[in-house]
Amino acid sequence: MMRLNVLLLVAVVLSALALVRSQYETRRLVMAIEKVNKEAAQLEIDHQRLLVERRAQATPQRVQALAQQKLHMRVATPAITQYVTLSPAAGGAQ
Repeated sequence: MMRLNVLLLVAVVLSALALVRSQYETRRLVMAIEKVNKEAAQLEIDHQRLLVERRAQATPQRVQALAQQKLHMRVATPAITQYVTLSPAAGGAQ
């Protein structure tokens, strides 16, 4: 009878230790999931901010201003436009 009691006591203690370890592991994993969820939310916020910045950088007014300032381009006007016409002799190979 004494051996059975000792065996049952050992089984209960091992079971309790397994339960404590399981709870600890569960808490650790839940905390890891929460951390990853926070990082995902922050990344989504950063992504949205970058999309807004990209849209702001690509406005036609900004592109035109950069083309004029950095590339020294100017708006085409009829005064500086050259029109090319196709002569009938050169146009036979279409």
